[in-house]
Amino acid sequence: MVPLIIDCDPGQDDAVALLLAMASPELEVLGITTVAGNVSVEKTSRNARQICELAGCPQMAVYAGCPRPLLRPLQTAEEVHGKSGIDGANLPEPQMPLGSLHAVQYLIETLMAAQEPVTLALLGPMTNLAVALVQQPRIVERIRRLVFMGGSAFEGNTTPAAEFNIFTDPHAAQIVLSAGIPEVVMLGLNVTQQVLSTPERIERIRALGTRVGQTVADMLAFYGKFDIRRYGLPGGPLHDPCVVAYLLQPQLFELKPCYVEVETASPLNLGRTVVDRWGLSGRPANVQVAFGVDAEEFYRLLTERLGRYR
Repeated sequence: MVPLIIDCDPGQDDAVALLLAMASPELEVLGITTVAGNVSVEKTSRNARQICELAGCPQMAVYAGCPRPLLRPLQTAEEVHGKSGIDGANLPEPQMPLGSLHAVQYLIETLMAAQEPVTLALLGPMTNLAVALVQQPRIVERIRRLVFMGGSAFEGNTTPAAEFNIFTDPHAAQIVLSAGIPEVVMLGLNVTQQVLSTPERIERIRALGTRVGQTVADMLAFYGKFDIRRYGLPGGPLHDPCVVAYLLQPQLFELKPCYVEVETASPLNLGRTVVDRWGLSGRPANVQVAFGVDAEEFYRLLTERLGRYR
C-alpha cells in the first residue's frame, strides 16, 4: 500500500478523486487536508467530510488548512462548481468532526513521524504544503513523491496563461516546485482536458445503480455545464481524479522530464507554469510532466472502482 495524504479543495472533481482513492486498496489514505480554492476553506472542509461519509469512511481524518493564498486575495470558482463547491451532490450536512490540528501542522507532524516516506496528492492550490515547507524544511526528506493537478504546458483556463490552481496561489506553487522534492509529477490542463465526462461516460457511472454512482453522475452533469458552454467541449474535464489514476495506473499517462517554473511577477503571465519541454533553458528537469493519457482506460478504471461502493 502507498501511504498517501490528499490535499484538496472540493470541487466536484476533487470529490470524485477522493472517492476513487478511498475505493482503492493500493492506497493507504492517511488523512485529507483542505485548502481554500474552488470555494472557501469552510466549504471545502465540509465537502470533504460529506464525501468521506458518502464513501462509508466517517473515520477518515480531515484537517482544515489555509483560508487564503500566501500573498494574493482568494479567487474562487463558484461559477464552475456552484455555491457549495459540489453542486449536484445534494448530500446531508456531515456528522464527522474536523480534525483538531491545522492542516499545516498535520502535514508537518505526520511527515516527520512517518516510518517511511509519504506520497502527497495535491488537487488544489499549494498553500498548505508551501507553508509547511517554510515552517519545517526537513519534511522534504519525508516526501516520497508529489503528484499534483495544476498548471499547463500550453494555455490556461483562468487567464490565457494560467490554470486555476496555480493562478490562485502562484507563490506557493513556486515554493513547492523549488523545494527539492525528489519526485514531482504534474498533471496539467494539457492532459486533464483530454479526459472528458461525456454524457455516455456519465451514464455508465449512473448505471452502477448505487448512491455513489448516482451522486457522481449528478455532480458531473452539473460540473460539465461550464466547460460545455465556455469551450464547446463535449463534456467537462475530470481534472483531479487524474492524480489518483496516475498513482493507481501510471501507464495510462505519457510523461516527459522537464524544467518547470512558476511565473510570479508578470501581471500578464502570473501563475503560468513555464514548461521547458525541449530543454532550451539548459536547466535540469525538476518535474515529470504529463502530455498524454488513455482517456477510455481512465474512465474504465474510474467506473470499475466506483462500482465497488454498495
